[in-house]
Formats: sequence, C-alpha cells, structure tokens
Amino acid sequence: MPRFRHFMAIDWSGALGPRQKGIAVALCGLEDAPRLLRPNGHAHWSREDVLRLLRDGLPQDTLVGLDLGISLPFADAGAFFPDWPDSPPNARTLWALIDAVCAQDEHLAAASFVDHPELSAYFRRHGGREGARFHLPAALHRRGRMRVTEEAQARAGCNPYSNFNLVGAAQVGKSSLTGMRLLHRLGGALPVWPIDPLPESGSVVTEIYTTLAAVAAGRSASRAKMTDRAALNHALSALGSAPVTGTGPIDDHSADALLTAAWLRTAAPRADLWKPVDLTPELARTEGWTFGAA
Repeated sequence: MPRFRHFMAIDWSGALGPRQKGIAVALCGLEDAPRLLRPNGHAHWSREDVLRLLRDGLPQDTLVGLDLGISLPFADAGAFFPDWPDSPPNARTLWALIDAVCAQDEHLAAASFVDHPELSAYFRRHGGREGARFHLPAALHRRGRMRVTEEAQARAGCNPYSNFNLVGAAQVGKSSLTGMRLLHRLGGALPVWPIDPLPESGSVVTEIYTTLAAVAAGRSASRAKMTDRAALNHALSALGSAPVTGTGPIDDHSADALLTAAWLRTAAPRADLWKPVDLTPELARTEGWTFGAA
C-alpha cells in the first residue's frame, strides 16, 4: 500500500464561468494543520488552474481527493446509456466522450453533453426537462439512477444524488461531468483510483465525498456544512489535527476542503478503505468508487 506524505482535498464546482467561488483546495502533510492553497494572481480557482496543479504542481506522494463523481451509474442497467448504440464500455471512454462532445465548451464546462439530442434523454435538467430515460431502471430511486458506491454512501448515513440529476442545490451532476473532463485531460499524468490500480508509490487521485469526512469527525450528515472556524476546529480536533488559524466565519467550500484534507490523512493508512467488499474489477473500470465509502 502506498505511503502518502501529503493530502489534498479539492471541493469542486460545475458552475458556469471562467473562475469558480465554489472551488477550494486544501493541503496538509503528515503532521501540520491543513491550509488553503490559492491560484497565482487570482482570488478564485479556475478548473484549468486545478488541472495544471494536478499535472505539474503536486508535492511528492500526494493523495488527492476530488469532491465529485468520477463516473456515471453502469451496474444497475449494464450500461451508462442503455439502448444507445454508442454507450461507452468503461469510465475512461466515458470521460473521452464527454470531452469530445464538449470540445467547444469553454472552461471545461459540460453543457453540450447534457443538451446532446440523444443523451439528454438520460438526464434531469432545469425547467422541468426530465428525460424519458432518467428513471432507468424504473422506480429504483426517486432521485434517479445510483452507482453502487452511492448506495454505500447512503448506508453510511449520507444522502447522495444521482449524477444524472442536474437540478437543485444538492445536485452533483454538473460538477461530476466537468470533473470527468478534467480527468480525461489528466491523461496518464496521475492514476485515478480505482479506475487505475493503486500504485505502490507516487501520487494518486481519488473520488471523495466531503460529508463522509464530516461524519468521521463526529458531525451528522445534516450538519456536515460548517461556516465558522470554531466549528471547523472542533471537527479537526476530533480527527487529531492541529487547528486552522483565525476566528470567525469561513465559507463552507473552504471548510469542506480543509476538514477533508485532514480526514484523508487519517483514512489513507486504512487498508479496508482501499478494498471495499463491493468493489469488483468490473465495477472499478466502469463506475469507480468513493474513497471511504466502506
């Protein structure tokens, strides 16, 4: 099992525009308090900034957690897009398809994919536009199709949403699709677990769900979001981490990233989290997994 020396959590965003207030990046080492990283010359990160950081700016042996879904449901229906003849066979070809369809979308956006004349039938979009195939297989979930790892998240007390759902404050579909474009652009620069095998050394990208970190720190899923430093430092203390400096308000994106970086440090040595019982080789290639969803 790899011995990581640095731990990075990235709270992601699928919002439109060149720079995103919702992107936060936090880093910690083996003993220090987590700290926020800022992009050079700007107040907010762009998705391209994060891509450059992952390709060229990581400290050695960094475990990177991306707060997004790295794939779409596959196991429930035997395909990402059942009955569509060009449905990709695995996650990496899905990423390539999304990036190709969205080649003209700036800032790694994914609007062209969800508005695709055939693929839009699988998504729930704004304006009451629920595709005819959003609920495949029928009546399995009111919130749409789920990956196996999202079922595991639910068993851990979380409230996951389908990556095919693009509506509502809790939706993660947009951020997941833009994140898959980023993962495709990474190419072979970094392994993405469990799509790729876990290497014995070096840096690795994983999917995270920041609510899992909050639950591990003693907060309930309904109280996962924190907006003041006192609450954040209490949660950090529960994970054995040194506190962040300062007092007063903090935005929830920054708090999520800071807490999850510290949680990754405690979770990474746990062999059981790298070997979930439900994670088959086929599932790893197609749906992936959320690190920590045991």
